[in-house]
Amino acid sequence: MQDGVVAVTGGFASSNAIAASSVAESAKVPFLVVGATNPKVTVDDKTKKVKDYTFRVCFIDPFQGTVGANFVLNTLKLKKAAIMVDSSSDYSKGLAAFFREAFVKGGGAIVAEEAYLQKDQDFKSVLTKLKSMNAEVLYVPGYYEEVGKIVKQAREMGINAPVVGGDGWDSPKLVEIGGAAALNNTYFTNHYSVEDNSPASKAFVDAYKKEYGQTPDALAVLGYDAANLLIDAIKRANSLDKAKIQAALAATKAFPAITGATTLNATHDAVKSAVIIEMKDGKQIYKATVKP
Repeated sequence: MQDGVVAVTGGFASSNAIAASSVAESAKVPFLVVGATNPKVTVDDKTKKVKDYTFRVCFIDPFQGTVGANFVLNTLKLKKAAIMVDSSSDYSKGLAAFFREAFVKGGGAIVAEEAYLQKDQDFKSVLTKLKSMNAEVLYVPGYYEEVGKIVKQAREMGINAPVVGGDGWDSPKLVEIGGAAALNNTYFTNHYSVEDNSPASKAFVDAYKKEYGQTPDALAVLGYDAANLLIDAIKRANSLDKAKIQAALAATKAFPAITGATTLNATHDAVKSAVIIEMKDGKQIYKATVKP
């Protein structure tokens, strides 16, 4: 903020984005978050007031958790779930809470809930407890590094139930860590599918592959969307004044993002669809789009 910037974009992990938003709010600099989904990013957890200068281009966890719960209940048609939550992550704890709430409300039962920590390597003791509960599905709202190891170790222990999670799964490294076979019968909610055949999406994917030699994950697409939305807000503000850019961001309606038409609501969160992704033989397969 000392360099006189007029706006900032970035931030994928909720814990980091919450901390960064405090700096942006103090400096009164518009901050457009890319992929952090915890509600506390844009709404102060103590005062419950919407933060003036913090916005985000992604959906939030109350929506994502509900989409995941409804998918388990209505598509997989399973009623008994166990949850593994990363107790060191605001993202994981928040998403677990919203999944739990929607799952129970929809008639499901949470038969067990166990915690782990980011950077843990061995999950077998936790998985042993969960296996004894005979859950029909395991919900793991974590990041891909731990998720890959959890799924791999679960399959090695004979836990073959479906595993479901959130957008933190989305990385090419998930398959490298977990293994293609182990990840069969797993699903996650996400912002975007590379199987989207819209001209804008295909053009972005082609350009990204040419530049980086790999398929973009959702966070890459959200980063692109955030940069373009911020540029659009600055153009609409017709000014480099931070307050005018803030007002333009707040007024964003139906911006044509790659991840879908994006409107920023009263809490500065993106109102947009989510997709369900199935992992099959190491590849992401589009299952469904769920509108807010």
